[in-house]
Amino acid sequence: MGRAYQNRKLSMAKTSDQKARVYSKYAREIYVSAKSGGLDPAGNLSLRSIIERAKKDQVPTHVIDKAIDKAKGTSGEDFALARYEGFGPSGSMVIVDCLTDNPNRTFGDVRLCFNKTKCKLGNTGSVSHMFDHNAIFVFS
Repeated sequence: MGRAYQNRKLSMAKTSDQKARVYSKYAREIYVSAKSGGLDPAGNLSLRSIIERAKKDQVPTHVIDKAIDKAKGTSGEDFALARYEGFGPSGSMVIVDCLTDNPNRTFGDVRLCFNKTKCKLGNTGSVSHMFDHNAIFVFS
């Protein structure tokens, strides 16, 4: 085929991976918001704002509709929010909020991250009494 074809193929694959990552992130957010607050964007303000952000980031409408249909219960996949608390470096307090479809796997992953950095994972409520909810930080 040639070098130009290979370069184009790699570029298209990279772009496709980036789009898939964004689409799946918005699909999970829409699913959780619709599941917790209702399926109608007119009555669910958080769902409406997520849909607006998704459209601004050029997420196709079929991805949005599929996530809302999944929240209706037509699919077997079920995401849930999970909160883990612990003590980080130098005794700093850490709260980790996760969106997961498998709580056992997520707990293992979070515990592994705490152990790798020589930190301790605490019980529920061991850290949260010291915090006020002011902002959300998101990391990849």
